[in-house]
Amino acid sequence: MTTVRRAVLTLPAAQLGPDNPLPALHHLGGPGTPAVDERDRTGLPRDMARQLGHAPLRTLLPARMRDGYGRERTPTALEAIEIENDRLRVTVLPGLGGRVHSLLHKPTGRELLYRNPVLQPAAFALNGAWFSGGIEWNIGARGHTTLSCAPLHAAVVPAPDGGEMLRLWEWERLRDLPFQVDLWLPPDAEHLRVGIRIRNPHERAVPCYWWSNTAVPEDRRILAPADTAWLPHFVGGTPIGYTHALRRVPVPRTDDGTDRTYPLQSTHAGDYFYALPDGQRRWIAALDEHGAGLVQTSTDGLLGRKLFVWGTGRGGRRWQEWLTEPGTPGYAEIQAGLARTQLEHPTLEGGEEVSWLEVYGPLTADPATVHGEDWAAARASVEQALASAVPRAEVDAAYERWRAAAADTEPGRRLAIGSGWGALEVLRGHYELPGTPFEPSLLGEEQRPWLDLLRTGALPVPEPGAAPVPTPVSDAWRDMLETAPADPVTEYHLGVAQWAAGDLAQAVRSWERGLKNAAERWPLLYCLAVADREDGHLERAAERCAEAFDDQYGGDPLVTAALGRETVTVLLAASRPAEARAVLSRLPEDVRSRGAFRYLEARLLLAEGRAAEARAVFDEGFEVADLKEGAEELGELWSQLTDEPLPYAYDFRMRPN
Repeated sequence: MTTVRRAVLTLPAAQLGPDNPLPALHHLGGPGTPAVDERDRTGLPRDMARQLGHAPLRTLLPARMRDGYGRERTPTALEAIEIENDRLRVTVLPGLGGRVHSLLHKPTGRELLYRNPVLQPAAFALNGAWFSGGIEWNIGARGHTTLSCAPLHAAVVPAPDGGEMLRLWEWERLRDLPFQVDLWLPPDAEHLRVGIRIRNPHERAVPCYWWSNTAVPEDRRILAPADTAWLPHFVGGTPIGYTHALRRVPVPRTDDGTDRTYPLQSTHAGDYFYALPDGQRRWIAALDEHGAGLVQTSTDGLLGRKLFVWGTGRGGRRWQEWLTEPGTPGYAEIQAGLARTQLEHPTLEGGEEVSWLEVYGPLTADPATVHGEDWAAARASVEQALASAVPRAEVDAAYERWRAAAADTEPGRRLAIGSGWGALEVLRGHYELPGTPFEPSLLGEEQRPWLDLLRTGALPVPEPGAAPVPTPVSDAWRDMLETAPADPVTEYHLGVAQWAAGDLAQAVRSWERGLKNAAERWPLLYCLAVADREDGHLERAAERCAEAFDDQYGGDPLVTAALGRETVTVLLAASRPAEARAVLSRLPEDVRSRGAFRYLEARLLLAEGRAAEARAVFDEGFEVADLKEGAEELGELWSQLTDEPLPYAYDFRMRPN
């Protein structure tokens, strides 16, 4: 019999810490904002050309940045759920985005995934905290989901075969879409079934995005049924000069003769979106020297397949070390998505839904053929083994049974609780969402003010000194804020919603109105400072940010640290080092000793003409815990201090020089 049960997984873990209390107003310049030139669409499949660059995110609103973690790891008991039969044991982390941490093949004792031995957050998700390893579910927009380190709802539900299955569900806030992930193991099955559904309960069309990312050991050959792949220039998905232009390259060997289906043969990080022919069965596999490993397949609705590699260059190796503990082997990612590439956001019409079935499990094919020079024969060998292990018709039939008999079934025994945002949206919109209940009992402190607005038409007066709660920014909430009494708190939230909608001038007017009578000025001043900086008015941005810091100083230490970091950064950008020094010196010692502030100290010393002392900061050593993927600012600062080679500890460069 298959069992679904609670468990505890103990790992060395860096604590996530609190979210950043400041609203995520900054416009995106990297993940989620593909700026595709019209020339790049020439020769692309029609649907791909149409969807490239469609409806990019302006900001991360309503999400908050999750950057409160550090680098110190201590043994931590993590809430886990195990799905197990006689063949497989699946370990899921419901409090961390529903990540599948482990897929253990019991007859051989073989771990099918790359399983990270530690939990070390890094700034790879759209909103910051993310960690490597396992299978992750990415929804919202291009990049790792904002739910990467967030709790999901979880419960036991009857499986299509009559046993038990695990349901995960949540309300994704970037696109305002509820989704569910159903995981089950039929009796004696060697392959995990995963049914996924995204629903659009609104009357309007919404851009849709989904990619299932699976980490596998990088000493594998990656096989997919394609002879070519789409390769973005300056790959990595980061704001480091990723041009978003696509070129088609041959598979397995690119034009320089390198076999890119072996991750360790790439020097630099790379994204390879396989061009699977229409009608071709969708699958991707990672197999070792014995022809054994993991296969992922799906119904045809999950269109895309991709390989991500870190490469063997210094930057890629450094990032791999950054994400785990010393001595841990590296990984690559095999991925599957709703579109051919991650630069696309298909449209989900109002009232519609999209669903599919994925299958994960062991596969063994003839090793000589798998690793032979004949690429067609290698693919055929894997496809034949897959047809024997999990016939295509069986996957399609399992999907139909799940949709008909299980997808709408109401959850039973609750195993984990997610956020209250879905409950708030269901109360507002009166949505009927069979199978994914968002009960009023799930509402928490962050939703309470919005429940008051919904019921009374006005926001409550917040506690003195409290940072503003996160702002819902959809059209419906913006409309309610526009008709609510125009006090400073309401003007603040209205401005945030208008900013998220792209109505920047109106947002500034709302914040300026609120500032006239605000007892607590810093939230409005901070928003106006961001608006000034985004508009190129650095001097005024610096003045307002400094005024916001002064107004808040002595309040919540979490806000003081976040606002201090922003203020020093903008003062340095405005070439005002004396004022930046004054702000930095007022922060507590435990804050100034953090890696991010040591980096600011080095920048400030250089701006003060004290280059030798700035160099000494590097020599003493520091780690910026929330360093973003592909970040080059450490190297850029180093190059202003010396002509010596960048030390390995600071080398996170992912692209060719």
